[in-house]
Amino acid sequence: MNDCHSHLAPVSLDKAYRLINHGPTVLVSARHDGVENVMAAAWACGLDFAPPKVTVVIDKIARTRELLERSGTFVLQVPTVAQREMTWQLGTRSLHNEPEKLQHAGATLFQMDGVNAPLVAGCAAWLACELIPEPHNQQQYDLFIGQVTAAWADTRVFRDGRWHFENAPPEMRSLHHFAGGHFYAIGEAFARPDSDI
Repeated sequence: MNDCHSHLAPVSLDKAYRLINHGPTVLVSARHDGVENVMAAAWACGLDFAPPKVTVVIDKIARTRELLERSGTFVLQVPTVAQREMTWQLGTRSLHNEPEKLQHAGATLFQMDGVNAPLVAGCAAWLACELIPEPHNQQQYDLFIGQVTAAWADTRVFRDGRWHFENAPPEMRSLHHFAGGHFYAIGEAFARPDSDI
């Protein structure tokens, strides 16, 4: 692992759902037949714990959807505030009419052993998934289900099975897209008051 990934560490699959349970905007990456692409998606969430499963909504016009369906694999990653412009570009540019979309957006990809899809460098977390084919859901609702086969996170923001955004630089917080290029960053952490019961 090179220096730019020196903070990347595996996350146990029983904790993988926590990587997206707080509702961040995600990047979806896939590869098929030598073509790779990444898109932004706002509607992704955990679906099950054991084995861990996720869902993501991907429109029929997205080239990433075609690659995902053909390969049967994809990666969900959690981009950071520092990546907000890249995330916006990946969500608004199309590989259909812009062959150099990834370069123009500033996305750097890397590979992990045993994962068929590319990963986007600089994110806070990554979930490698195998597609669970559900043709009706995919065609009718654009809803895709994946079983998480491996997960990683940046230890500066996720360790010991939970997020630590409050102890990390603000630019490492997760992004939450509202509309029209308007994002929020994850807010402050706080615990519930101790109970006497």
